[in-house]
Amino acid sequence: MAINISQPLTSHPLLTTSQLGQLLVSARKRKRLTQAEVATRLGLSQNRISHLEHNPDEISAKQLLGWCAALELDLRLGTRARAPLDTSLEW
Repeated sequence: MAINISQPLTSHPLLTTSQLGQLLVSARKRKRLTQAEVATRLGLSQNRISHLEHNPDEISAKQLLGWCAALELDLRLGTRARAPLDTSLEW
């Protein structure tokens, strides 16, 4: 999932940690924040922010909530919409 930083941020379903990393980078760039500025807001080093943007599977829930607050993002959970059944598949 490529996220275009020139368009306003909209709601995206997250299915992978890779998508989470892309979303956090995109949101940071939209806010015109550097990694160092986000790091200061989260009490982390710039190197750690860089690492977490590239390895989002290592972000703790506490860090993710802080990151959302720093970037003015909402974190929402909900029931996943079901995809229509594909009746053309055969076993």
